[in-house]
Amino acid sequence: MSPTDFYHTHPITDGEILTHSVTLDVTKCKGCTTCLKRCPTEAIRVRDGHAVIENARCIDCGECIRVCQHKAKKAIFDKLEDFADYKYKIALPAPALYGQFEGATDLDLVLSALVDCGFDDVFEVSRAAEIVSEYTRKFLERNETLPHPIISSACPVIVRLISVRYPLLVENVLPVMPPIEIAARIARKEALKKHPELTDGDVAVIFISPCPAKVSYAKNPIGIETSAVSGVLSIGEFYFKMLSAMKKITEPTVTAQSGIIGISWAGAGGEASALFNEKYLAADGIDNVIKVLDEIDNGNIRNLDFVELNACSGGCVGGVLNIENPYIAKARLQTMRRYLPVSLNRVGDCRLDNYEWEHDLEANNVSTLDGDRHEAMRKMREIVALTESFPGIDCGSCGAPTCRALAEDVVRGKANPDDCIFLMRDKLRMMVDKGEINCKNCPKNKANPS
Repeated sequence: MSPTDFYHTHPITDGEILTHSVTLDVTKCKGCTTCLKRCPTEAIRVRDGHAVIENARCIDCGECIRVCQHKAKKAIFDKLEDFADYKYKIALPAPALYGQFEGATDLDLVLSALVDCGFDDVFEVSRAAEIVSEYTRKFLERNETLPHPIISSACPVIVRLISVRYPLLVENVLPVMPPIEIAARIARKEALKKHPELTDGDVAVIFISPCPAKVSYAKNPIGIETSAVSGVLSIGEFYFKMLSAMKKITEPTVTAQSGIIGISWAGAGGEASALFNEKYLAADGIDNVIKVLDEIDNGNIRNLDFVELNACSGGCVGGVLNIENPYIAKARLQTMRRYLPVSLNRVGDCRLDNYEWEHDLEANNVSTLDGDRHEAMRKMREIVALTESFPGIDCGSCGAPTCRALAEDVVRGKANPDDCIFLMRDKLRMMVDKGEINCKNCPKNKANPS
């Protein structure tokens, strides 16, 4: 079975088909609406007693996995065994991986464990992060006319969130490939140079991920046609195998090539602080991110050069595929980087042909009501009128996250106004008052006249 077979594609209602990593186990879902209210793009509805994820709106942030008390949401990812047929396997450890292990104060110990777990080589994503930091500094210097503030493109959740909810800000997104992609391309290129007997198809470059968004990125890359990442493993899934290997290591054999800047990318603010520019802002946690994007979209933030946004609280250390508490992981990383140099990697060292996107980011048209402008305006007026007719308490009992979302679903033909239990209650009372319904004739009341 190929790695692709493990991925689940949600049923399509609008937009292009995307291969997502966040999926739903219907047998465990209770239809409790918790995920419904937490989804930042309103991609979830409750229908027929369970949640339904709309493909085109899902950005694989993993927030529904984080809040689901019934463990009905989960991330689909690869396993190392899926790549057994490849002759050469390269591990791409995320910087967040280093903070997962108690007592591990040496980067080399973590990297050596990856080799002992079955990889032929290791390329640190933190190395690529240092390259991206330098490239971003130079990019900002020579592109002063770009819309400001420029928003980091390192977190795929943020980029897809902007595409879905903030179409006017797509031009503000930094058109530079993220460290995961840069690392994969350099690692693949170095492996083929080091081992001329190998072909490109012999090499598997596998990312060890703290979040489901990176799993989806490998299948649906942003700004480029095809990712150099062959597959993505979960830190949480691979953790115990690594822990067992680390206990057997007496002398690490792999020498880390990352500095403070690269390791710092694991936590919120690490990317922005590496730009050596005081005019920046860093925010983490999806709620805080949305507040910042609202302010930028409204034109209230203008005096900044760069904005770093992380969907997970604390940054990548807060990803749902991690094992360790993000604050503990971040404290361990601070200890690890204490004696590291500032940076060990420069743009000129890797000699990649290009670091920037191959094509521009486009706004997701999932929110478009109609291709005809006049018809879209009519539907918008209908949505406004329907929203005003609802109680406005956003209870979620109708299966939509807000009253306005229900109104939009009704206009799109996906729901009925009677799905609102308050409107249905008022309607039933009116029918009883008019004598259209005689409660005394109900079978239940006949059996219990009182």
